[in-house]
Amino acid sequence: MTKFTVNDRPVEYKMDPQTPLLWALRDASNLTGTKYGCGVGDCGACMVLIDGEAIRSCLVTLGESEGRFVTTIEGISNDRSNPVQQAFVADNVPQCGYCISGIIIAANALLKQNNNPSDEDINAAITNLCRCGIYPRLRDSIKRAARVMRGEEKIAAAPPPGISPQDAAASVPAIRNISPRKADQ
Repeated sequence: MTKFTVNDRPVEYKMDPQTPLLWALRDASNLTGTKYGCGVGDCGACMVLIDGEAIRSCLVTLGESEGRFVTTIEGISNDRSNPVQQAFVADNVPQCGYCISGIIIAANALLKQNNNPSDEDINAAITNLCRCGIYPRLRDSIKRAARVMRGEEKIAAAPPPGISPQDAAASVPAIRNISPRKADQ
Protein backbone atom coordinates (compact mmCIF):
# COMPACT_ATOMS: atom_id res chain seq x y z
CA MET A 1 0.00 0.00 0.00
CA THR A 2 1.18 3.46 -0.91
CA LYS A 3 0.20 6.42 1.26
CA PHE A 4 0.48 10.09 0.36
CA THR A 5 -1.65 13.23 0.18
CA VAL A 6 -3.70 14.24 -2.87
CA ASN A 7 -5.34 17.67 -2.91
CA ASP A 8 -4.91 17.99 0.87
CA ARG A 9 -6.50 14.61 1.57
CA PRO A 10 -4.62 11.54 2.74
CA VAL A 11 -4.94 8.64 0.33
CA GLU A 12 -3.87 5.02 0.32
CA TYR A 13 -3.58 3.06 -2.89
CA LYS A 14 -3.71 -0.72 -2.89
CA MET A 15 -2.05 -0.89 -6.28
CA ASP A 16 1.31 -2.04 -7.57
CA PRO A 17 3.89 0.55 -6.41
CA GLN A 18 5.24 0.62 -9.99
CA THR A 19 1.91 1.95 -11.32
CA PRO A 20 2.35 5.40 -12.82
CA LEU A 21 0.85 8.10 -10.60
CA LEU A 22 -1.19 9.29 -13.60
CA TRP A 23 -3.23 6.07 -13.67
CA ALA A 24 -3.80 6.00 -9.93
CA LEU A 25 -5.11 9.57 -10.05
CA ARG A 26 -7.33 9.02 -13.10
CA ASP A 27 -8.53 5.46 -12.57
CA ALA A 28 -8.52 4.94 -8.81
CA SER A 29 -9.30 8.49 -7.66
CA ASN A 30 -11.38 9.67 -10.64
CA LEU A 31 -9.31 12.86 -10.90
CA THR A 32 -9.64 13.03 -14.66
CA GLY A 33 -8.40 16.59 -15.06
CA THR A 34 -4.93 15.10 -15.19
CA LYS A 35 -4.79 13.98 -18.83
CA TYR A 36 -3.00 11.15 -20.57
CA GLY A 37 -1.21 12.58 -23.59
CA CYS A 38 1.92 10.83 -24.73
CA GLY A 39 2.83 8.58 -21.80
CA VAL A 40 6.55 9.34 -22.14
CA GLY A 41 6.79 12.75 -20.46
CA ASP A 42 6.98 14.89 -23.59
CA CYS A 43 3.61 16.67 -23.71
CA GLY A 44 2.90 17.73 -20.11
CA ALA A 45 -0.85 17.01 -20.23
CA CYS A 46 -0.42 14.87 -17.11
CA MET A 47 1.35 17.57 -15.08
CA VAL A 48 0.69 17.67 -11.33
CA LEU A 49 2.39 19.42 -8.44
CA ILE A 50 4.42 17.11 -6.23
CA ASP A 51 5.62 18.91 -3.13
CA GLY A 52 5.04 22.15 -5.07
CA GLU A 53 7.08 21.17 -8.12
CA ALA A 54 5.49 20.66 -11.55
CA ILE A 55 6.04 17.00 -12.48
CA ARG A 56 4.75 14.83 -15.30
CA SER A 57 2.72 12.17 -13.50
CA CYS A 58 3.19 9.58 -16.25
CA LEU A 59 6.87 9.41 -15.23
CA VAL A 60 6.36 9.04 -11.46
CA THR A 61 5.34 5.77 -9.82
CA LEU A 62 3.10 5.36 -6.83
CA GLY A 63 6.09 4.10 -4.88
CA GLU A 64 7.98 7.32 -5.65
CA SER A 65 4.99 9.30 -4.40
CA GLU A 66 5.02 7.72 -0.94
CA GLY A 67 4.72 10.37 1.78
CA ARG A 68 4.55 13.28 -0.66
CA PHE A 69 1.97 15.99 -1.35
CA VAL A 70 0.32 15.83 -4.77
CA THR A 71 -1.91 18.57 -6.17
CA THR A 72 -3.93 17.97 -9.32
CA ILE A 73 -5.85 20.56 -11.35
CA GLU A 74 -8.89 19.74 -9.21
CA GLY A 75 -6.91 20.80 -6.13
CA ILE A 76 -5.70 24.12 -7.57
CA SER A 77 -9.06 25.78 -6.92
CA ASN A 78 -12.55 24.37 -6.69
CA ASP A 79 -14.10 27.82 -7.12
CA ARG A 80 -11.93 29.08 -10.00
CA SER A 81 -10.38 31.79 -7.82
CA ASN A 82 -6.87 30.79 -8.87
CA PRO A 83 -5.31 33.74 -10.75
CA VAL A 84 -3.97 31.53 -13.55
CA GLN A 85 -7.39 29.99 -14.13
CA GLN A 86 -9.00 33.44 -13.98
CA ALA A 87 -6.53 34.92 -16.49
CA PHE A 88 -6.83 31.96 -18.87
CA VAL A 89 -10.61 32.29 -18.97
CA ALA A 90 -10.51 36.10 -19.32
CA ASP A 91 -7.95 35.91 -22.13
CA ASN A 92 -9.64 33.02 -23.96
CA VAL A 93 -6.51 30.89 -23.75
CA PRO A 94 -8.13 27.43 -23.83
CA GLN A 95 -9.13 26.09 -27.20
CA CYS A 96 -9.59 22.33 -27.27
CA GLY A 97 -8.66 22.30 -23.57
CA TYR A 98 -6.74 19.04 -23.52
CA CYS A 99 -3.40 20.53 -22.49
CA ILE A 100 -4.76 23.31 -20.29
CA SER A 101 -4.78 21.41 -16.98
CA GLY A 102 -1.09 20.63 -17.28
CA ILE A 103 -0.25 24.16 -18.39
CA ILE A 104 -2.17 25.67 -15.46
CA ILE A 105 -0.23 23.40 -13.10
CA ALA A 106 3.11 24.42 -14.67
CA ALA A 107 2.16 28.11 -14.64
CA ASN A 108 1.24 27.95 -10.95
CA ALA A 109 4.57 26.35 -10.12
CA LEU A 110 6.38 29.06 -12.09
CA LEU A 111 4.50 31.93 -10.43
CA LYS A 112 5.12 30.50 -6.99
CA GLN A 113 8.87 30.71 -7.72
CA ASN A 114 8.82 33.92 -9.80
CA ASN A 115 5.95 36.39 -9.53
CA ASN A 116 7.24 38.57 -12.39
CA PRO A 117 8.38 36.18 -15.14
CA SER A 118 9.83 37.28 -18.46
CA ASP A 119 8.97 35.61 -21.78
CA GLU A 120 12.18 33.60 -21.41
CA ASP A 121 11.21 32.47 -17.91
CA ILE A 122 7.79 31.39 -19.16
CA ASN A 123 9.25 29.57 -22.17
CA ALA A 124 11.67 27.71 -19.88
CA ALA A 125 8.98 26.74 -17.34
CA ILE A 126 6.09 25.93 -19.67
CA THR A 127 7.44 23.17 -21.86
CA ASN A 128 4.01 21.63 -22.31
CA LEU A 129 2.89 20.92 -25.86
CA CYS A 130 -0.27 22.51 -27.23
CA ARG A 131 -1.56 21.38 -30.58
CA CYS A 132 -3.77 24.48 -30.85
CA GLY A 133 -0.80 26.88 -30.69
CA ILE A 134 -1.92 29.08 -27.77
CA TYR A 135 1.63 30.16 -26.89
CA PRO A 136 1.45 33.94 -27.57
CA ARG A 137 -1.80 34.32 -25.57
CA LEU A 138 -0.43 31.93 -22.98
CA ARG A 139 2.57 34.11 -22.18
CA ASP A 140 0.43 37.25 -21.93
CA SER A 141 -2.08 35.46 -19.71
CA ILE A 142 0.59 34.13 -17.34
CA LYS A 143 1.94 37.68 -17.01
CA ARG A 144 -1.60 38.87 -16.29
CA ALA A 145 -2.01 36.19 -13.61
CA ALA A 146 1.27 37.39 -12.08
CA ARG A 147 -0.08 40.95 -11.92
CA VAL A 148 -3.22 39.65 -10.21
CA MET A 149 -1.10 37.72 -7.71
CA ARG A 150 0.93 40.86 -7.00
CA GLY A 151 -2.30 42.83 -6.44
CA GLU A 152 -1.76 45.09 -9.45
CA GLU A 153 -4.80 43.94 -11.44
CA LYS A 154 -8.22 42.39 -10.96
CA ILE A 155 -9.99 40.21 -13.48
CA ALA A 156 -13.69 40.79 -14.02
CA ALA A 157 -14.30 38.58 -17.07
CA ALA A 158 -13.91 35.17 -15.41
CA PRO A 159 -16.56 33.74 -13.09
CA PRO A 160 -16.12 35.42 -9.70
CA PRO A 161 -14.33 33.59 -6.90
CA GLY A 162 -16.67 31.79 -4.57
CA ILE A 163 -19.02 30.51 -7.25
CA SER A 164 -19.32 26.75 -7.39
CA PRO A 165 -18.90 24.98 -10.73
CA GLN A 166 -22.47 23.72 -10.33
CA ASP A 167 -23.78 27.29 -10.00
CA ALA A 168 -21.63 28.83 -12.74
CA ALA A 169 -24.16 28.24 -15.51
CA ALA A 170 -26.87 30.04 -13.57
CA SER A 171 -24.64 33.02 -12.79
CA VAL A 172 -22.70 33.45 -16.01
CA PRO A 173 -24.99 34.07 -19.00
CA ALA A 174 -22.41 32.92 -21.55
CA ILE A 175 -22.40 29.39 -20.14
CA ARG A 176 -26.02 28.90 -19.11
CA ASN A 177 -27.35 25.42 -19.50
CA ILE A 178 -29.86 24.95 -22.27
CA SER A 179 -32.70 22.60 -21.47
CA PRO A 180 -32.68 19.57 -23.77
CA ARG A 181 -35.51 19.40 -26.29
CA LYS A 182 -38.22 16.91 -25.64
CA ALA A 183 -37.94 13.96 -27.97
CA ASP A 184 -41.72 13.88 -28.45
CA GLN A 185 -42.01 17.37 -29.95
